[in-house]
Amino acid sequence: MALVTLGINHRTAPVELRERVAFTPERMAEAFAELRATSGASEAAILSTCNRTELYLAGDDDCVPMVLRWLAGFHDMDVAELEQALYLHRDGDAVRHMMRVAAGLDSMVLGEPQILGQLKDAYVLAREHGASGAFLSRLFEHTFSVAKRVRTQTAIGENPVSVAYAAVSMAHHIFADMSRNKALLIGAGKTIELVARHLADAGVKDFLVANRTLERAQALAESRGGKGIILSDIPQHLADVDIIISSTASPLPILGKGAVERALKQRKHRPYFMVDIAVPRDIEPEVASLADVYLYTVDDLRQVIEENIRSREGAAREAENLVVAGVQDFLSQLRALDAVSTLKQFRQRAELLRDAETEKALRALRNGADPETVLRGMARGLTNKLLHEPSVQVRKATTEGRTEVTEWLRELHQLDALDADATTTPEKL
Repeated sequence: MALVTLGINHRTAPVELRERVAFTPERMAEAFAELRATSGASEAAILSTCNRTELYLAGDDDCVPMVLRWLAGFHDMDVAELEQALYLHRDGDAVRHMMRVAAGLDSMVLGEPQILGQLKDAYVLAREHGASGAFLSRLFEHTFSVAKRVRTQTAIGENPVSVAYAAVSMAHHIFADMSRNKALLIGAGKTIELVARHLADAGVKDFLVANRTLERAQALAESRGGKGIILSDIPQHLADVDIIISSTASPLPILGKGAVERALKQRKHRPYFMVDIAVPRDIEPEVASLADVYLYTVDDLRQVIEENIRSREGAAREAENLVVAGVQDFLSQLRALDAVSTLKQFRQRAELLRDAETEKALRALRNGADPETVLRGMARGLTNKLLHEPSVQVRKATTEGRTEVTEWLRELHQLDALDADATTTPEKL
């Protein structure tokens, strides 16, 4: 059975194209039904995220043209338009690609963990729709095992590689249990949204969001169970917060040294953790000189990020080695399964020949034939039938120049050992 992976991702297609090829949850049942009926694939799984759409297929080796036509038709696209952004992997390369995806090695952010969960969801969905059989199930389970080894045996997912995540990670140096801390986020753009998500993941439950427009501040704050305020209200709330992260487009500082000094007195010098991601800066640089204030700028974060990217690159090399080993292990399992299937067929054929010769001999005995003659005839007939087809194929292969078949025959039946025994027999006698 052939394994094929085809798809597009953030490297091969712009977001406009990725949006058009994405599968919505509402159409998944329709997609699975059509894909298996028209493509020649006996098993299928679909992974659809913001950064990639991939089809994992097990079936006929020549199914790719049919799958491509179906994929283009399903999304009302021209095949030629889709082909320009498409990548295709077969068999061992397809196994390696899936494992790299699961390990975060093919992600936009190296080592990001979300893709593994998305791949697990794709597998569950394929099983729910009866599209994943024994072959893909074995591949997915083995892939998840390899991804787990990558996560546990390398540092690929340990260090932050975004400004927002780096900012939140640095807060752990000041506050061990962030569930007890209140955060003030200044601004309400994409970066602050990401900061809010990472803070929530770190345990922060109490949020205050300050923005130039109250509506935007309230929308972001309420999504995290917090409160929105306008920028001018910051001083009256400053003493109540422990973590301050700011990212606005303001040309002038929003938070000054004087306001922070007054808040520190009210706080009885409980420490502040501040990160100023903005350029120009939102927090006056002089704030860093105050005792009990830990202020970091975007440049401080960039150093952390660069170090962590280098760390992940080293871990990625280790992860690639684990993936290579995982691919080899999976392919070895497949070869072993194929050998078992072949041996089962070989035995069944031999047993059919045996039963036919046995029945022939029994009929002769019932008719009064000499038992010794019948027994010798049965042995001769069974031997001839067992060896006839292999003999024909070996002669044919030798004529065609495939001499390795003869070598395999000698190895299978240990003929070299028989030759050696024949040579030494006179000496033994």
